[in-house]
Amino acid sequence: MPNIQQQKKRVLIASRQREENLRYRSTIKTLAKRLEAAVAAGDADAIATEHLKLVRMVDKAASRGAIHKNTAGRRKSQAARLVAGA
Repeated sequence: MPNIQQQKKRVLIASRQREENLRYRSTIKTLAKRLEAAVAAGDADAIATEHLKLVRMVDKAASRGAIHKNTAGRRKSQAARLVAGA
């Protein structure tokens, strides 16, 4: 455990950032599953809505640094292929 006050603050900040990054990654996985379910159901409106939500969240996570930019591109590409195949 840190002894210096600034180190204690950094531990708290790092913990908060780690939880935020986890929320982004978890939300992206959830939205990807929803998109897959919409594609399986064949509902065009739901597919468009879920795809838009997923792309926005992936872009936001990449800009915040929660995921790498190449990971973001890969996720978006996979989603686009899924939508194009529907």
